[in-house]
Amino acid sequence: METRVTGKNQGINLTEPWQDFARARQERRPFNSSQSHLISRILKRALDIIVAAGLLFLLSPLLLSVAAIITLSDRGPLFNCHIRVGYKGKEFRCRRFRTASADATPNPEVTIVGDILGRSSLDKLPQLINVLLGQMSLVGPRAITREELPRYGEHAYAYMAVRPGLTGHWQTGGRSDASYQNRLALDVEYLSNWTLAWDFAIMTKTLSALLSRHALLPRLDS
Repeated sequence: METRVTGKNQGINLTEPWQDFARARQERRPFNSSQSHLISRILKRALDIIVAAGLLFLLSPLLLSVAAIITLSDRGPLFNCHIRVGYKGKEFRCRRFRTASADATPNPEVTIVGDILGRSSLDKLPQLINVLLGQMSLVGPRAITREELPRYGEHAYAYMAVRPGLTGHWQTGGRSDASYQNRLALDVEYLSNWTLAWDFAIMTKTLSALLSRHALLPRLDS
């Protein structure tokens, strides 16, 4: 059964959203359609491929070590994979290192290694594979579920015109409000004002956060 959304989201078809995006491009100003933006988006994809491939190569010893620790700790799965919707409305498996124990309980305990990976965002490094496959970008809006798409309202068509990011304005916005609505607002701000220079600024902030000492130390309970 086909599902549609009314109001600000009218015309967004949750079953085949990319077809509705194509129609939206005819009805609205195309998202970042100028020649300069087109060139920037080509450069953005080229940068994604070069940086993702380079990082996977340089970080391969770290990735293999983390994979071994996670796998040998409790013989559980290496990754947590979640279905997300991205470029052209296509769904994909978004990968992350598993940070919790493999116990079959409703609320499995976060491991010491998992705590470090989660707070430093290193658990997201497997998403570099998603970047290489063209499912994600180094920088972009959050990777969301199909059910979340209508929350973007009239910006849903813009969301499907780009690839979700490994990092983004939603992570480095620097606002104290960490609510879902605020993160959504940061996504919309990014989609409306994107430039390649902004991507570089976000990557710089992300790298700075990754290198911060507190993110790489285990949390000590008081």
